[in-house]
Amino acid sequence: MRLAVIGGVAAGLSAASRARRLDPRLEIVVLEKSDSVSYAACGLPYFVAGRVGDWRDLVVYDAAYFSRERRIEVRTRAEVKEIQHARRRLELASGEHVTYEKLVIATGARQDRQAIPGSTLPLVYSMNTPAEAVRLKQQLERVKPRRAAVIGGGYIGLEAAEALRTYGWRVMLLERGADLLQREDSELTRRIATHLDWFGVDLRLGYAVKSITEGGVDDEKADLVVLASGLKPNVDLARAAGAELGQSGAIRVNDRMETSLGGIYAAGDCAESMHLVTGRHCWIPLGTTANKMGRVAGACAAGARERFPGVVGTSIVRVCGLGVAITGLSAAQARREGLQPVSVWTKSRDRARYFRGRPVEVELVADRASGRLLGGCVVGEQAVAGRINVIATALHARMSLEDFSQLDLAYAPPFAPVWDPVLMAARQLRKRL
Repeated sequence: MRLAVIGGVAAGLSAASRARRLDPRLEIVVLEKSDSVSYAACGLPYFVAGRVGDWRDLVVYDAAYFSRERRIEVRTRAEVKEIQHARRRLELASGEHVTYEKLVIATGARQDRQAIPGSTLPLVYSMNTPAEAVRLKQQLERVKPRRAAVIGGGYIGLEAAEALRTYGWRVMLLERGADLLQREDSELTRRIATHLDWFGVDLRLGYAVKSITEGGVDDEKADLVVLASGLKPNVDLARAAGAELGQSGAIRVNDRMETSLGGIYAAGDCAESMHLVTGRHCWIPLGTTANKMGRVAGACAAGARERFPGVVGTSIVRVCGLGVAITGLSAAQARREGLQPVSVWTKSRDRARYFRGRPVEVELVADRASGRLLGGCVVGEQAVAGRINVIATALHARMSLEDFSQLDLAYAPPFAPVWDPVLMAARQLRKRL
């Protein structure tokens, strides 16, 4: 049997590798339209900022490795133009046809370059692929720092702002919404905004860019523009083949990554997943999720019966040295789901004071009616990832705030205070409930 995979980054190669482990006899071909496969896209902003010396350091394995070590044929510059599912074949841009019995679609996400007029001008850059990141870094190294605009206040936009400041550029960060990270959390946004201001980033919320010209963005002068908005699931091939899309616009799949078309699976940034707090399908494009979804898609395509239960939306981003992590729902998001959220922000230290503990802020959100924990944020310079992971684990377990507040967490002065900041927040939230 032949398994074909469209897409050679996180989800696609996770699917191919998992399928190979489960079925040594399977014929597997991976088709990637670009020159690069198996790279850590989340590291590209840090390559641009100079924290990673060479973008090739982000490559996990090259195409030759998969052929030599795993007997997986990985073809680059192999763009699929059409899925002809009735005939179980793919038409490539070259005119060649590739047949399959099972198919995994892992086409990822792409920026909508048509959303803002002028987005294709030479002064516009992005950081979504190695080629785009290399082009941006070369420009930053070639010219003297001037004025730049970053469009989009998600994690890529925040990372782009930090990278540009590293080179000495004056940065405007333009976000069309009222909040950063699409979190609908005004308190979190206020904290990030204060930190950005301290680092000289001119944040403008509620700014809907109308057009980009050679002189800048709308009436604002800019010598360089980084486009970090307009990301959409890349579903054109799947939709044209007849696969059902969800309300988010991504490919609808079940917990085995099966699409509405028999024998076709989808995984990664092109596909929906289940949100374990809301119980609804959602689209949250993250590398960790893509890898997990890909493993399940590959296993099921190879005949196994694995499942991907879903996500709680955990992510973390570095903002000019500050760690900002989120998981689950904000109070506003929970209220929109018909819940009765109660939230609290607390400020404490990540270690004992006499060990020079640094400030760390924690937000927790719980449902008044059920007492269930719904979400949280952690903001600080150190030890942010571990604490957000504790909250995320509690969300996966559908833990109540009462149970969460009694967790037996580690304590030693060099590592944590007697009352960990997440437990301090839980105590305060219990009082409000």
